Amino acid sequence: MKLVNLKQAILQAWKERWSDYQWAINMKKFFPKGVTWDILNLAEALLDQAMIGPAPNPLILSYLKYAINSQMVSYSTVLTAISKFDDFSRDLCIQSLLEIMDMFCDNLSCYGKAEECIGLCRALMNSLNWLLRCSAFYTDKLKETLDAVAGENHLCMCLQRLGSILSSTKNRALIHIAKLEEPTSWTSLEQSLLRLAESISFLPSAQLRSQAEECVSLIRSIPIMLSAHSDQLQNTGFPTVHAVVMLEGTMNLTGDAQPLVEQMNTVKRMQRIPLHLFLLEVWKACIVGLIESPEGTEELKWTAFTFLKIPQALAKLKKLSQLEADFNEDMNCAFEYLLKLTPLLDKADQRCNCDCVSLLLQECNKLGLLSEPNLENLAAKRTADRDQAPRLKSSENSTIQPNPGLILRAEPTVTNILKEGVSQKIVFALWSWMLPLLRPVSQQK
Repeated sequence: MKLVNLKQAILQAWKERWSDYQWAINMKKFFPKGVTWDILNLAEALLDQAMIGPAPNPLILSYLKYAINSQMVSYSTVLTAISKFDDFSRDLCIQSLLEIMDMFCDNLSCYGKAEECIGLCRALMNSLNWLLRCSAFYTDKLKETLDAVAGENHLCMCLQRLGSILSSTKNRALIHIAKLEEPTSWTSLEQSLLRLAESISFLPSAQLRSQAEECVSLIRSIPIMLSAHSDQLQNTGFPTVHAVVMLEGTMNLTGDAQPLVEQMNTVKRMQRIPLHLFLLEVWKACIVGLIESPEGTEELKWTAFTFLKIPQALAKLKKLSQLEADFNEDMNCAFEYLLKLTPLLDKADQRCNCDCVSLLLQECNKLGLLSEPNLENLAAKRTADRDQAPRLKSSENSTIQPNPGLILRAEPTVTNILKEGVSQKIVFALWSWMLPLLRPVSQQK
């Protein structure tokens, strides 16, 4: 189907004043099934017809907006069509195009093949170049216009869209991909950026200068995204680590620790997780398991897993580490981050009726995972935090299940159970036998 026929259909819809949904229905009748609207360049055809006059055609623009909302056209084709409009002197048209970008630029996505995803990256980079050219145009116009207020408003609109797109790390990453795919297009973008940067000092408003400088800085940071260190890395979650730990604690308590060690090492290497953050995620998963485990045998099982099996698994992981001396420092760093999660630790302490972190520190120290000075330093910090934590009433304390200290007293027995790989049924029977024996001890404490 030729593009000219598509334009004729759009003109017919405009002449007969079809509503947007009526237009969509008729368009599907006019054109055969199996032909995508992106192949027909529907977005570009609609924009060409809408932007013929000095002001945009509102009816045809409504067709384009309907096509975007109903996903008749992809975001990449719309951005590509917008970036081809270069008559920046038509302020009303520019304003309408910016409003169209507002519809989806804060939530860009792509469904399809890899080529279509790359197409979105290219389209986003081209639209960024278009916004830079538009901003540079209005910056130059401010030098000679008599109506400074209108000129500043137009420039502000462009800079706001630039800031909105560049504030998203995901969008900057997409632009980085496009830069690697099309170096020549990136060179063109850098030229537009340079033109805007040279004009910033001439802007009359401090707010506009600040907005423009921030946009320029964000664009210049795109090429070094992969090498730049993120200060927020410790706030990043690694759900795969949680899944591995939770699965092991739930399904394979009595199994040999070596498979778990190999799984953790594989996850760490494949996801390139820094060791201290990896260890932090392991401890977080264990503590969440302690808090969420049902009372009775499940609670005792998680206690043994957290305070015995995991430290032993980490001791084996240390042997796989190329720099064993650094492992202890990473363990110390992981506990430093863990201590910042005060609400989580307080909840675990209330559930287990003990200082969980202190017991974990002692086990790690016993296995050579943590030095004595670091143990004392971390324990002191946690003690200070615990002094400010809410306390349970004595009546509530009496009903709490045995704390991990009791499991650690029976460490040789529990460790032998773990080493021998006793079946789950036997372990559950042992837990049931141990539970009533331990309860009186906990109540005497």
